[in-house]
Amino acid sequence: MSSPAEYYQSLPPISKAYGTLCLLATTVVQLGLCDYASIALIHQLVFSRFQVWRLITNFFFLGNFSINFGIRLLMIARYGVQLERGPFDRRTADFLWMMIFGALTLLVFSVIPIFRFPFLGISLVFMLLYVWSREFPNAIINIYGLVSLKAFYLPWAMFALDVIFGSPVLPDLLGIIAGHLYYFLTVLHPLAGGKNILKTPMWVQKIVARWRIGAPQPRPTSRAQSQPERSTENRAFRGRSYRLDG
Repeated sequence: MSSPAEYYQSLPPISKAYGTLCLLATTVVQLGLCDYASIALIHQLVFSRFQVWRLITNFFFLGNFSINFGIRLLMIARYGVQLERGPFDRRTADFLWMMIFGALTLLVFSVIPIFRFPFLGISLVFMLLYVWSREFPNAIINIYGLVSLKAFYLPWAMFALDVIFGSPVLPDLLGIIAGHLYYFLTVLHPLAGGKNILKTPMWVQKIVARWRIGAPQPRPTSRAQSQPERSTENRAFRGRSYRLDG
């Protein structure tokens, strides 16, 4: 792209919207225009004072401006964008439903006291990373110019780095669990002969169509075309082939 503005405009809609909201939320908090407590997930205030916006706003704060914040934002810009342009190409509703399902799963986890965190944005980003690693398992990733490994192991490598540097690791683990649950229900279980019980709801498709988000999903013309592009030949463990230079 010839300019940052053109690059930004070229980003797929869901990843662009989520990354932008995360950047805006952190900026607003850092400038003192809003405090942490106003957007944090505090269950007592949600249930006693019906401050339901906390169920959403807590996913948009990735921490104060720091190296870790920049890494999380780059993870959205790279792995989220590659997912939306690759496996979820022309499937904007499916990608949005994946994000919603991940958020709902994390909210359910947060009811358990040991898993209770005021902000779940890092966990949602880790879910994106995990799903990406399963779709592009053989891509070679270079970490800080020191170690090269297959993408399949990247979530665990990032988890290990947080352990080494003393960062909280439970949010990472929750994101990995949520990502695996989504991948199991939508890929592994159907490939094993089960039914896909996590199909994108009609109301999500209507939202995408109503607001004209992303490219319209093509309608299959035959039963063969309507099947997912995954073979039963151990496909779940090899991912699918997509170019990474898009």
